[in-house]
Amino acid sequence: MDYSSCSQLLVLAILVLFTLAQNIINAASNGVFNVIDFGAMADGIRDNSKAFENAWREACNWNTYSTVLVPPGKYLVTSVVFKGPCKAPISFQLQGLILAPPGLSKLADKESWITFESLRSFTLTGGGTFHGQGRTAWPENQCHKNSNCQLPISIRFNKLNDSTITGVQSVDSKFFHINILGCYNLKLNKINISAPDDSPNTDGIHIGRSNGIEISNSIIATGDDCVSLGDGSQNVLVSDVSCGPGHGISVGSLGKYKKEEDVVGLTVINCTFTGTSNGVRIKTWPDSEDGKASNFTFEDLFMNNVENPIVIDQEYCPHNQCNIKVPSRVKISNVRFRNIRGTSLTKEAVRIVCSKEIPCQNVEIGDINLVYNGIDDKGPAISSCSNVKPTLVGKQIPATCV
Repeated sequence: MDYSSCSQLLVLAILVLFTLAQNIINAASNGVFNVIDFGAMADGIRDNSKAFENAWREACNWNTYSTVLVPPGKYLVTSVVFKGPCKAPISFQLQGLILAPPGLSKLADKESWITFESLRSFTLTGGGTFHGQGRTAWPENQCHKNSNCQLPISIRFNKLNDSTITGVQSVDSKFFHINILGCYNLKLNKINISAPDDSPNTDGIHIGRSNGIEISNSIIATGDDCVSLGDGSQNVLVSDVSCGPGHGISVGSLGKYKKEEDVVGLTVINCTFTGTSNGVRIKTWPDSEDGKASNFTFEDLFMNNVENPIVIDQEYCPHNQCNIKVPSRVKISNVRFRNIRGTSLTKEAVRIVCSKEIPCQNVEIGDINLVYNGIDDKGPAISSCSNVKPTLVGKQIPATCV
């Protein structure tokens, strides 16, 4: 290459850098940091992790309210952490589609894909989509054989306070769609989560060690729990959520690990379950560690061909990986099932199996109307109960714990 050509390339490179710098300066003038201005390419092929990180860093250091903008387009991101604390409230406006790499081998982090962490007054919005390309990874999932498996959660919210997630979608996660950990006063509204009913371990929203979480006006259709609560979850509200397919809305499983924190306070209200394997469920392991789970209200729920509409299961033992002969030591108390109606695909529409060692306390069941809608047997729905003496109020179809 001659001297003239080298000079032209150098001039071109300087012009490109100058343009990028000018774009960043212009963005800074209004507090909007467009990932395109930081070198992101919306082609769905090139990795944009660094461009996203750079845009976030500049926005996070902005002295007043700032926005990271992901405009329409398809952006491949291998792994990224959007970490605070930031100097001022910050928003992430996702208008386009963020795409995970296919399979598992190209992920920079084997347990996380997109993480938002240590933020206050944060907003995630924009109507865009996180696409996990889970179909390329599900055949590699061996979690049913190995409980210590490591697979990437699509979106992690860690240590977010007074923050809002609204109007975004998560599609085909490789593992959990959304994981909430160590958050306080976090609201999720108009979230759309989707994956096939046979996709393994694709929990919609899992909550752990968080207080004041609200999930509302959302659609969750996936291959595992629509919403699940792990240990340390407190004061959770789930309202106006459509669940199905999936495994329903679950507390637990609890008691498997040492030093689990108590689960206190869950209200599930005005929700619809369609074709799910469970409706509302509390589950603890037999031969468990000590623990407490209390103050649960399940109210104004519609079950549309749900296999197990109402469940308390203190003998939860998937894949026979436990000693079912030893009772659970998780104490369940203050549970209310109110105004739950619809159809059950199994005759046993209500199943309450509590611990022989620590029976459930203060369980109320009222105004239940669940009709058996299966094809293998005729007759009305039934219930089964053990180690519990519930308070029965209002209508009982089926007759409960008689």
